[in-house]
Amino acid sequence: MSTASARHILVETEEACTALKKEIEGGADFAELAAEHSTCPSGQRGGALGSFEPGQMVAEFDEVVFGAELGKIHGPIKTQFGYHLIDITERSD
Repeated sequence: MSTASARHILVETEEACTALKKEIEGGADFAELAAEHSTCPSGQRGGALGSFEPGQMVAEFDEVVFGAELGKIHGPIKTQFGYHLIDITERSD
């Protein structure tokens, strides 16, 4: 079974998500922005969600974490919770 680790920043609007992505691409620290802006409790851990398997997260989130390229910030990704920036930190097959 595949497992992955990821961190994310969850915000209410696509605009806020896009602005944060630009900050990260400009050199801002992902973990610091997560602590400051994320509406998810994981923000206090720099957005870290730990390790999980397919099916443990909502479908839109899973699709990115188990299918997208590592080493890139993905988003905005819309889910029922809001808009996410996702950084896949590890993945095993």
